Amino acid sequence: GFGFETYNDTLLEQLADGGDGQYFYVDTHDQAERVFVENLTGTLQTIAFDAKIQVEFNPEAVLFYRLLGYENRAVADRDFRNDQVDAGEVGAGHSITALYEVFPASNGAAIIATARLRWQDADSGQVHERAEILSSKAVARSFDSVSPHLKLDVAIIGFGEVLGQRGWADRISLSEHVWPVAIEAAGALPEDADVQEFIGLLTTAMQMDR
Repeated sequence: GFGFETYNDTLLEQLADGGDGQYFYVDTHDQAERVFVENLTGTLQTIAFDAKIQVEFNPEAVLFYRLLGYENRAVADRDFRNDQVDAGEVGAGHSITALYEVFPASNGAAIIATARLRWQDADSGQVHERAEILSSKAVARSFDSVSPHLKLDVAIIGFGEVLGQRGWADRISLSEHVWPVAIEAAGALPEDADVQEFIGLLTTAMQMDR
């Protein structure tokens, strides 16, 4: 998508979903170079078809959970192993992050959740499935100790919550809550162009909100 007057985010998202593709908004020369030069291989070369992730939370360990994002890409639990149901494609070098907001129980359960990933190999056509158990020992005891990438993810989700006026939007602000986390993550990831782009977008949003 190019330009402000004719750019239609909703239409591009529908086209990308329907065609198992991706869509981008290009507003600068640097962004065009990233899309059509740096990330072109991952856009054109698919390594996994119909990739699905399913997370089963232990009801003894989790009182409530909420998936953040992917509202229009949800697959019914019963269709996780139904290979006729369309899901997402993963390009070479791409990674996908699924974030959940979780309210834990206080009974000290050892197992929190089981995460399953299912996909079709682009070369062989074989369907693979992998499962991993998340134990309570893997959970960080404080937000200060988590990786800068997770802090960046949290900042991006907070940004989306405020812009979309959902979830925690009425309890957090860009300047007081999102900005400090984003800056801390950016300081630990100084060479990441995506991080710098996000900081720029966040700065613009805060200026517009004044």
